[in-house]
Amino acid sequence: MRVLLDECVPRPLAKLLVGHEVATVQEAGWAGIKNGDLLRRAEDRFDAFITSDKNLRYQQKLGERKIGIIELPTPNWAVLKNLGREVNEALKSLKPDHSYIEIQSRE
Repeated sequence: MRVLLDECVPRPLAKLLVGHEVATVQEAGWAGIKNGDLLRRAEDRFDAFITSDKNLRYQQKLGERKIGIIELPTPNWAVLKNLGREVNEALKSLKPDHSYIEIQSRE
């Protein structure tokens, strides 16, 4: 699966996503692009978008998107480094067209 990590997601998370092709917004050359435009661009190149932006689902019409979205509980690496299994399971659960999965913190 082709996965895009939002700017707010710590880059080391990519190493926990074994078997996936992972890129960051910065690596894609899209740093600073607003969410709507970012999602439009990502739909053409990625299957999943991972963010810790809690407002994304309220600011965007996600039902119109053709990319799966995973919302992390926090951008804090100390918490995220222990959620690799949950993130990988969420990636497996994403629908081919669109779905939104919110991962809860274990703390």
